[in-house]
This record gives sequence, structure tokens and C-alpha cells, in this order.
Amino acid sequence: MSELRKRKPTASTPSASAHRPPPVPSDSESIVSESEPVPEPASKAKTKQKPGKTQQTGAKKWSCVDSCCWLIGIICSVWWVLLFSYKAMPASIPQYVTEAISGPMPDPPGVKLQKEGLKAKHPVVFVPGIVTGGLELWEGHQCAEGLFRKRLWGGTFGEVYKRPLCWVEHMSMDNETGLDPPGIRVRPVTGLVAADYFAPGYFVWAVLIANLARIGYEEKNMYMAAYDWRISFQNTEVRDQTLSRIKSNIELMVATNGGNKVVVIPHSMGVLYFLHFMKWVEAPVPMGGGGGPDWCAKHIKSVINIGGPFLGVPKAVSGLFSAEAKDVAVARGIAPGLLDSDFLGQTTLRHVMRMTRTWDSTMSMIPRGGDTIWGALDWSPEEGSVCPPGKEDSDRSIGINYGRMISFGKDVADAPVSDIDQIDFHDAEKGYNIANSNGSCGDTWTEYHEMGWIGIKAVADYKVYTMGSIVDLLSFVAPKMMQRGNAHFSYGIADDLDDPKYKHYKYWSNPLETKLPNAPEMEIFSLYGVGLPTERAYVYKLAQSAGCYIPFQIDTSVNNGTCLKDGVYLVNGDETVPVLSAGFMCAKGWRGKTRFNPTGMKNYIREYVHAPPANLLEGRGTQSGAHVDIMGNFALIEDVLRIAAGAKGDEIGGDQVHSDIFKWAEKIKLKL
Repeated sequence: MSELRKRKPTASTPSASAHRPPPVPSDSESIVSESEPVPEPASKAKTKQKPGKTQQTGAKKWSCVDSCCWLIGIICSVWWVLLFSYKAMPASIPQYVTEAISGPMPDPPGVKLQKEGLKAKHPVVFVPGIVTGGLELWEGHQCAEGLFRKRLWGGTFGEVYKRPLCWVEHMSMDNETGLDPPGIRVRPVTGLVAADYFAPGYFVWAVLIANLARIGYEEKNMYMAAYDWRISFQNTEVRDQTLSRIKSNIELMVATNGGNKVVVIPHSMGVLYFLHFMKWVEAPVPMGGGGGPDWCAKHIKSVINIGGPFLGVPKAVSGLFSAEAKDVAVARGIAPGLLDSDFLGQTTLRHVMRMTRTWDSTMSMIPRGGDTIWGALDWSPEEGSVCPPGKEDSDRSIGINYGRMISFGKDVADAPVSDIDQIDFHDAEKGYNIANSNGSCGDTWTEYHEMGWIGIKAVADYKVYTMGSIVDLLSFVAPKMMQRGNAHFSYGIADDLDDPKYKHYKYWSNPLETKLPNAPEMEIFSLYGVGLPTERAYVYKLAQSAGCYIPFQIDTSVNNGTCLKDGVYLVNGDETVPVLSAGFMCAKGWRGKTRFNPTGMKNYIREYVHAPPANLLEGRGTQSGAHVDIMGNFALIEDVLRIAAGAKGDEIGGDQVHSDIFKWAEKIKLKL
């Protein structure tokens, strides 16, 4: 039997061939076979196999990228299967399970108010924010063949996985003009479907629309003012005539709904966009819409701002400075090589930076008001606030100076002002960049290759930046980007609002450099979530030099209690917009008759304390205060429906405040 095993043919040799006579070898073959050693048994051959090689010939080595792709694929597959199962089952099943766990669910606001007899009255205009509106392809390069009128943004994001570099190319704008690159046209999706869902199963406006439909609203008295959120506000008119379309649609809705004025509901960056619109529509042509000073008074009943970043958001600074925010920084800390890996040809994060720095709209989110609003080296309005917000038995941010928006090192963030030795960076020489001397990094390194090592070191040597120096910092590290941004947006405080220079469109989205419309009967609401830790300031470090790297990184190793986590100082807000930005104008800047509100237009603050979902079946929660999830908050939706049905601010309860916004506003010395 042992002899039979030894003579057994290999798997690659047919059994029939064992009975054929062996071929006669040639002379050369005989010599070779005589010199070859006798094959060893398979068990011994395995032990002598070199490490890192598979037994089968040609087998591919399993890499980290393969593992990541498989993991992502498994997660996505499980997600889609669960989502399909959830959608396919009768609605009564998840409702029954949810009620069995947490008790009977309350009626949605639309059902509740329908029972009370509320009816649709004022036409409603939705103004979506940044990233939540869908974008589709109308013209592209060869790599985008077959994608005509397919969504490049929103939807399933399938093309991101199939052709990522092509997608980045088509989602980017021209770095000089801020408009379309040659041969590319990406345009906003129109209609309510433009922003009802961001992706399948992830609602934005859908829940609010469904509840409005319960009291009689339909597409003829609801309008989604979709726009290309990547480009500057004025350029949406230059390229697409979007502002003119909004003006015409509002006029049509008023005329076809019995003369009832519209209720406008902007969200996130849409708040700033509609501020720009209200000044544009009053201004004379060609810069404005020619509607005259009383257009808003004739056509708008209320503006209900949801999660409005009136004074900007600090995370815009970190995003433009190093393509980071808290979540990105934490991900980089957990897996240091992932975002810097060679995933999209060079590195993922640098491709993100290259793309987002061409979106002029991101510069509208840079904080406004400088040190007057956000604090300086030695003070900040939120100093002494509770961390985390909403828990009075927690730590207080005593000694934390949020005015230092960027600090290079924890010691600098904590140091007394007298101990900080700043070396001015404004006139620093740029150059001596060894890593990119051959230009191999190209556009992916954005403008860091022009700074060189000397410029990078000069930024770190300045040590600490307040909002008074942030705009100069961004202009130093990205001059081309900020040249476009400064042409379309402003970040200061007006000394004299009657100065003719404030008639320019660059000031129209800054509430500190423009007046509210001449519409005393119009009401303005600021609705936003509270009780969630929100980014406010950052501790940075210089990154280790490696080729086309981003030289600045949030230092995720820095932690101190609950106010400073992973290199990010946190305050009260909705995870994206701090309370200070969302509430200050209604708390002080526009409260009563001020130079920013000369007609004394009434304005109200409505805050909603965040509460997480009671269980998984509740989805994203009906009491959420998070920046996007608040669009499904039942209390907020009820307030919106009552206003749309005709109620005024006093009739829904006036101000509803849970934060310290009025106390913080008093600390800010702003001329009113």
C-alpha cells in the first residue's frame, strides 16, 4: 500500500495516463533529470516553503486594502438587506414591536394637528443647506460615460466606489473661477425630491413634508428652492439664475394661494443663502433682483431658520485648514495610515481637500465677527459653561479659553497671555520645499507646496490664533482659495451700515454687516438643537513630513475631562453649530430695534433639548437635537406646522430657551 501511495499520480495528471509508456527523453532532458534531486514528500516540502508565499502557484497575497474593501462590502450588504427587510415588511410590525418595548407611540404632529382642525394656509418654501441637496451630471468627460442625469451627489453614491477619481474630478469646481471646469456641467436636482432624502433611508426634509401633507399641503403650495450648494451665493444667479427663479416662484405662490404670504424654512447653510436672497431681491439690477425695498414685506410672512449658522461654524476653519473635523481627526487617530493611504492614487484626505477647497460655499461658513463675538486670547463668551452640555453635575470649562480657536500645543492653549511668544507669520518667506521640488504632488497638495517648509514653520511659530487672525491664516496657507472667498463673503462687523460699500453682494449673507428687510410685520425664528457637544476650538500639531502630506493635524492625543476630547474643545450646540452662532442674532443682534433690525421686526428663539432615541426601532429619534436629525423632531415640526397654518410667534409660546445664550450674549460688547 505504501508503494501505491508513492506512485499515485498528481492532481494535475489524469488517471488514465498512468498506463501509458513514458516518453523517451532526449539527451538534454536525460542530463537534466539525472542532475535533479528526487522530489521530497509533500509534508517536507511545506516546511521548507519560504514565509509569505502561498502553496498554490500564482495566489495573490491578501492585503490590508483587500480586508478593508471586504469589510466595507459586508457592512453595506448587511445594511441594504436590513433596510430592504424593514421596508418590505408591513408597517404594523415594527410599530407593534416598538409599542411593545416603549409603549404607545404619540401621533405624528401632522395627525395631531389635523385632529385639531388645522389647515394649510401659507405656501411653504424650503431652502436646503450644504451637502443635503442632490446634484446630477449634465455634461462630463469620457470617464463619466453613461452617467447623464445620474446623481453624483445624494442617492446611493454608487459612482464613488466605481470610479472615485472621476467622481472627484466632476465634483470639483475650477480653482480660478469657482465655476464649472471646462467640459463639465453638474447641476442641482429640482423638485421636492432634491433634498427629501440624502440617501435611501436617510431623511432630510421628507418627515416635515409628510407632516405638512397631513394638514393639506401638496406640491402646488410647497417649493424646494434647490441650488448648487458648492458655488458662491451670487454665482448661483450668475450661472443658473437660481435667485431669480426663487423670486418668481414665491411671487407665483402668493398669487395662486389667495394672496397669502409664504413661510420660508431654510436649514443650515440655507439660512445664510436666504439672508443673501433677501438683500438681493431688494437691490436694483443688475447686481440685485430689482424687487424694491418692500418686496419682502409683500411676500414673506415668516422665516423659520433651522440650525442656522448665522455667525459661522468653527469646524469650517479646521476643514479648510487641514481637511479635518472632530470625526476625521478621531478616525485618523484610530487608524493613522487609513486616511493617508494610497487609496485613490495618492491619499484620500488630500483628494478631499483638493475638492472641497474649490467649493466657494464652504467659505460662507467661516466664523464672523472676529474677536468681538468669539473671544480673544484672554476671554470667551462661553467660559465657565457646563461640559458636557445639559448635565449640571458635570465639569465646568473654568480656565478654558475658547477664544484661542487654533493652538499649536496644549501648553499654548493653557498658557497665560504674557507667556505666549508669538512670531508674526504675515511676512514670512515661502519656499525651500524639498518634498515637492519635482512637482510630483500636483494639485493634490493644493497650495501647501507653495508655502514650503519655511512657511509651514512660520504658521506653527505664531502659536495661537483667534478669530481676529484666522482669516489671515487661511489667506496665508491658501491664497487662491481665499482670494475667491473674499470676493464673495465678508467676516467683519460694520461700523456704519449706511456706508455705500455695504451695497455689495459680498456683505449680504453676513448679519453683522447688513440690515434686515423693511418688513416690520415679518417674523424671524431661530430653531436649533442644544445639549450636544459641538466643536469650538482646536489643538494642532505639525505632522511628520512624508512626501505630499498635509502639514497640520489636530492632535488627538490631547484630552482633559469632557470639555477637551481628542484635541477638540467642545461647547453646547447641535454637534455642528454652536449655540453662540445659532442664537446670538435673535438673542441680541436683532432683539428689538437695533441698527441691524431698524424696523423692530419680531424674532424668537426656539431651542430643543436633544434626547437620543429610546430604542433602535425609533430610528434617528423624534426628540433629536442633532443638526440634521432635528428635521424629524416632533416638537419642532409641530411649531413649523402651526406657523405655516397662520400662528404668530407669541401664539406658539414665544422664546423657548434652555441654554445660556442670553448670558453669553451679554458678555459680547457689540454696538447696537
